[in-house]
Amino acid sequence: QVQLAESGGGLAQAGGSLTLSCAASWRPYSSHVLGWCRQGPGLEREFVAAIRWGGGRTYYTDSVKGRFTISRDSAAYTVYLQMTSLKTEDTSVYFCAVGSDLGICRQPLRGFAWGQGTQVSVSS
Repeated sequence: QVQLAESGGGLAQAGGSLTLSCAASWRPYSSHVLGWCRQGPGLEREFVAAIRWGGGRTYYTDSVKGRFTISRDSAAYTVYLQMTSLKTEDTSVYFCAVGSDLGICRQPLRGFAWGQGTQVSVSS
């Protein structure tokens, strides 16, 4: 199975910041897209941000553009999500995923096993 380990969630006030980490124990291919999805209570899992391992091109959903930054540490096989100007609507469980395109939240890589995610709670 292909697995990723999420960490870094927690409680923040609106306007605050948190940074999430996603660590792989294997070396991603340059064609892989790694990123973050989130799922609120009773909601479907939705795409947040992603980065192509080779080249580092980044992608964001509209609601987080300008507030969240995704980056990678190629040597550590780790992806980060820096979240600033947090809003209460960012409250969710955040999952890390890997795929071959931006559909990582719906069709991740074959053999990928979802982790438990990390809870992000933003209070007003």
